Amino acid sequence: MIALAAAREEVGSTLGAVERVAYPARSLSVIIPAYNEERRLPGSVERIHRYLLEKRYDAEIIVVDDGSRDRTTQFMHALQPSLPLLRVLTHKTNTGKDYAVLAGVRIARKSSILMTDADLSTPIEDLARLWPFYDRGYSLVVGSRRHRDSRILVPQPLYRRFVGRVFNRLVSLTCVRGLRDTQCGFKLFDREAILRILPELRTKGFAFDVEILMRGRDLGFKIAEVGVTWSNSPDTRMKVLGHGSRMFRQLLQMKGLW
Repeated sequence: MIALAAAREEVGSTLGAVERVAYPARSLSVIIPAYNEERRLPGSVERIHRYLLEKRYDAEIIVVDDGSRDRTTQFMHALQPSLPLLRVLTHKTNTGKDYAVLAGVRIARKSSILMTDADLSTPIEDLARLWPFYDRGYSLVVGSRRHRDSRILVPQPLYRRFVGRVFNRLVSLTCVRGLRDTQCGFKLFDREAILRILPELRTKGFAFDVEILMRGRDLGFKIAEVGVTWSNSPDTRMKVLGHGSRMFRQLLQMKGLW
């Protein structure tokens, strides 16, 4: 009986030690491209920062101010003393969302990279939906508004939904088959994969998401599309008439047809 009690005590001590093991924290860089975002960005950054600390991430938040004419950079610098994960990169002139995101990628220090929008149209909490696919070897995990598991809280206007469906149909026919939504601004990348993709990119502009996925697939990286929560922002920087025609042209450029 004494020996049995001692064995039980030893097993209990071992289990306790296992429970106390500190598993490695997720290594993550969050990149937020920003242009004239002094109103929306501070609240979004604070929310992301709080979430990353609560979940004990090994993380950094990289805000790339792409030549804002308002006080975006000043507001971010003012937040840095209270938000130790925050880094700020400022462009003197506006170069476009693609340049801003890729500039953030180049200075990212962590092993995985999340691209998200300043307005948090997809909440940061939905990051939990992406990790299971990342852990199964998908190097590019794409948040989707048109997946069967997506949840749309505030839909886009009808005309934007129509143009989006036409665009994604063209993407499927010309560049990347099998994806319902390439333009949702919530994507998780393996850092090594995205750094291998960067030298392959040929186009500039809002369709850069498509080319990242196309070049990534060409290089053999696995892509997963995951339904996310999403709310349309009326203050979107994407203008259907102005940017839409350029995006269609960029699809042709990706395939060497323009």
